[in-house]
Amino acid sequence: MNPPTSIPPSRAPYAAALLGALLYVAGFFLQLATPHRATAIVLRLAALLLLLLFTSTRKSLTAWTLFAMLAGAELGADAPRVATQTHILGEIFLRLIRVIAAPLILGTLSTGIAGHGHLRRIGPLALKTLLYFEAVTTVGLILGALAINLTRAGVGVVLPASLAANAPVAAPRGWEQIVLNAFPENLALAVAQNQILQIAVFALLFGVALAMLPEAKRAPLLSLLQSLTETMFQITRLVMYFAPIAAGAAIAYTVGSMGVATLIPLAKLVATYYGALLVFVLFFLLPVMLLSRIPVRRFLAAAGEPVAIGFATSASEAALPLALERMEEFGVPRWIVSFVLPLGYSFNMDGSSVYLSIGAIFTAQAAGMHLTVGEQAVMLLTLMLASKGIAGVPRATLVLLLATASSLHLPTAPVFLILGVDALMDMGRTAMNVFGNCLASAVIARWEAPLQDPA
Repeated sequence: MNPPTSIPPSRAPYAAALLGALLYVAGFFLQLATPHRATAIVLRLAALLLLLLFTSTRKSLTAWTLFAMLAGAELGADAPRVATQTHILGEIFLRLIRVIAAPLILGTLSTGIAGHGHLRRIGPLALKTLLYFEAVTTVGLILGALAINLTRAGVGVVLPASLAANAPVAAPRGWEQIVLNAFPENLALAVAQNQILQIAVFALLFGVALAMLPEAKRAPLLSLLQSLTETMFQITRLVMYFAPIAAGAAIAYTVGSMGVATLIPLAKLVATYYGALLVFVLFFLLPVMLLSRIPVRRFLAAAGEPVAIGFATSASEAALPLALERMEEFGVPRWIVSFVLPLGYSFNMDGSSVYLSIGAIFTAQAAGMHLTVGEQAVMLLTLMLASKGIAGVPRATLVLLLATASSLHLPTAPVFLILGVDALMDMGRTAMNVFGNCLASAVIARWEAPLQDPA
């Protein structure tokens, strides 16, 4: 008689994770389909215990962040009053990240240019980078338009009359203001307002000027900046220990303040957006990785943690310090990653591009407006120009969509309707922005020179 089969100890955590995931999904749908709320809660809590068993065997920041997000969602669903009080933890994390971002960009970009003799390569690098950004974001806009035209998620949506009652008037920015806003008027003000592009422009000029100095005058300041950069990276590692707690708090606040029920009327819009992002990754970004000979599995491992941080916090800036460090570890030279990533925060918002075209056409559909192909082409062109210079802060793209609604001759009421589920869409939008910028740094590095072996 054969002995009973058992799960090998090495596979037990994976079995627990799989069972936990199935129980969590079952508990979620049980609560939606039946009035047995207590049973659904018990299932999800049991699932969290099983997932904790798996996570406790992992040393990965991504695993702990994802577990914290699920736990935070459960707290928000079961105890919304408590969950809304956890927002302070996410704000503390964002403040710590903001205080790191400016000196980190200044140090990495300046030392990358002045310390490695890449002064003559900055011009061609900038041109290649901007061309890549424009190509990728244009594809994102077109894909979003195709997706929303296919699903027609805005058709038949009922608009409450109260939505537009207190709609603020937001004027779209002209190209002159976009260009002017790229240049810092005051460095301290740029740091205080977290103007990442302005800080990067100053760091670029500072690095070029430092590279032009004689060696005797350049060396002391260069050494100081290198020490500053390494110190900022070390602070980043310390702050990231707090990331899972902040991620869980952010999700708890979102679910607790918004409620899962608000998703149901606009579920088709949310599904359209995430479906478009999946298609964007599989049928565009993945081929870009393969054509550029980027090692896909190693890249996904490197970008996973910054993407998870971006998804949980809905703030691209929260992932910037970790993205800089992980991409350098992946093999992207420091002078390239410190140039491409900050620039991408204004010009390479992949997730935002998909969102903008979906949001704009959804607005027209919800208002009962029929747009011809030509009108949609003009709309995409307008969005392509207006989207440049988006700040890497939560909800910035929604503000931009509202600001450009008047120039696109769209009503504002449907834009406010999107606000009900924007928090859920913003998580995917931010994660895609971070992923796209990490990939951009790897692709540009591959064009410039072979990727360096990880240390």
